[in-house]
Amino acid sequence: MRPCSFLSLAAALAALAVAPAPARAQDAPVKPEGMALSRFVPAPAGDRMFSVPSPFAAGHLTPHVMLMADYASNPLVLRRARDNAEIGAVVSDQLTFRLNASLPLWNRVSLSLDAPLTAVQSGESPNGGGQQFASPTGADLGDLRVGARVQLHGTYHDPLQVAVGAYLWLPTGADDSFVSDGSVRAMPYVAVGGRTERLVWSSALGTELRRSQSFGGVAQGTMLTLGGGVGLLAADGRLQIGPELTAAMVLEDISDRTVNAELLLDARYRFLPFLEAGIGLGPGLTSGIGTPDLRVVAMAAFTPEQPTDQDRDGIGDPEDACPKVPGVRSDDPRKHGCPPPPDRDNDGIPDGEDACPLVAGIPSDDPRKHGCPPPPDRDNDGIVDAEDACPLVAGVRNDDPRKNGCPPDQDEDGVPDSEDACPEVKGVRSKDPAKNGCPRDTDGDTFRDDKDACPREKGFADPDPEKHGCPKAVRVTDKNVVILQQVQFDTDKATIKPVSDPLLDEVAQVLKEHPEIVLIEIQGHTDDRGTDEHNRILSQNRANSVMAALVRRGIDSTRLTAQGYGRDQPLDDNKTEAGRQRNRRVQFNIIKKAAYQPQVETGEDR
Repeated sequence: MRPCSFLSLAAALAALAVAPAPARAQDAPVKPEGMALSRFVPAPAGDRMFSVPSPFAAGHLTPHVMLMADYASNPLVLRRARDNAEIGAVVSDQLTFRLNASLPLWNRVSLSLDAPLTAVQSGESPNGGGQQFASPTGADLGDLRVGARVQLHGTYHDPLQVAVGAYLWLPTGADDSFVSDGSVRAMPYVAVGGRTERLVWSSALGTELRRSQSFGGVAQGTMLTLGGGVGLLAADGRLQIGPELTAAMVLEDISDRTVNAELLLDARYRFLPFLEAGIGLGPGLTSGIGTPDLRVVAMAAFTPEQPTDQDRDGIGDPEDACPKVPGVRSDDPRKHGCPPPPDRDNDGIPDGEDACPLVAGIPSDDPRKHGCPPPPDRDNDGIVDAEDACPLVAGVRNDDPRKNGCPPDQDEDGVPDSEDACPEVKGVRSKDPAKNGCPRDTDGDTFRDDKDACPREKGFADPDPEKHGCPKAVRVTDKNVVILQQVQFDTDKATIKPVSDPLLDEVAQVLKEHPEIVLIEIQGHTDDRGTDEHNRILSQNRANSVMAALVRRGIDSTRLTAQGYGRDQPLDDNKTEAGRQRNRRVQFNIIKKAAYQPQVETGEDR
């Protein structure tokens, strides 16, 4: 038993010393408010100490797994204030088993996990100050701990290493026992340590952030934690022996009741390159809550041995082809860990293979160009200017030297596909992006020539492809201006009925759109009723009326001539009314044409 008390319960003990409270022996023991009693914080599997974290990451993706047993004797004892006499142990024995694991990443980061199970707990449920304190019994899960650590300086075998890390406890333990206070806890820390040929050492400074609470008038809460340990190495480094000292103090009320300190003398031995076992024991040095009379720990761990690295280049000596000279990694075992060959231009190609060792370049299958700068490629399309038919415009490869390096143009209309609104149909350039590269619209009726059945005549939309883009009433052929309706006259007169005005408007518009029609004959025809003389005069007058109507609509009279043919040129049999109806007609025959000149320029669409 230590000479100093392990717990001073101020309020209760003062009551015992001055005026005892009424007896409450029959009262039920007061169940404890949840409190994580143990002050032992095990280091992650693979570390060098039992309770002081190490500042390294032990091998990329090398798993470390440890089973640990931790026994504490009298971590919570009730004593009387006036004479320090022991009243009884609230917790006399606490045995915890732990599954502890860690996984290093990139020789720089280490992730860890600690899962505790307190298998044995016992106490005397002592009375103090008229109050009975319930002792724990049975097994309880503790708080699961996760951790992460980042190595900032040094490597596994260096004499000086620095790391920062943090633990996070999740409240998975019973919150009415002495294994958990029912809330999340965290502890950021800084670790400094190192290794030499004969010893290893670690130290750590951290702050355990936990909720404020009080037990028997003794404050508990956020604590400053310190730890340090030294291990002497023997038996070619397989045996490690040395002390560890850990301490913690509650920052809310620093006193002998809130300061914890423990000394642990431990030894560990590596039986196999991947198997290590150890044991440690030592006394508590202060009277703070959770400090035991004696602590005993034992562990067995799967923790692969980290090879020495004399040149500290991060490549273990067994794999290092140049173990005493810092080098770089290589897929070639003969070069792995050796310094890279000289590369004066820093282009990644050794001078011995570099055709241009003083000028940074690129790899090439041609030894004469390997390591030399690439030839110019001003449009950055991967085709050098010497082979690029369009050196200033990014393009694609083409077997045709005249097109190699030029933008793709499927329809070969000179408009690149990237700009061509009709990339599969040959067209013309246009400032309108929606028309650029599309076939022109010669007659300006909004229907492209490739879809216009009458590309030289303004027309209208029609579901029939043979009529789409064609006029509804007037068509132009090589020899005629065909009207699809008849010009209607008053009976036996040359007066044009108003119903035919739209038809003549369309005829006039067509003639304006076709200036190549130099001369057109307006023919008048009748059926066979009446005399020849009468029909010739009637047909002539009707042809004259149509000619006059077109002149009024802006057609130059020099382009027009009128001729009446009477009943001499029938289209159908005059024996039927339908036949006579067809024979009474006006026709427009083209007499003379000049070369056709489209209204839209044949070059670029403006």
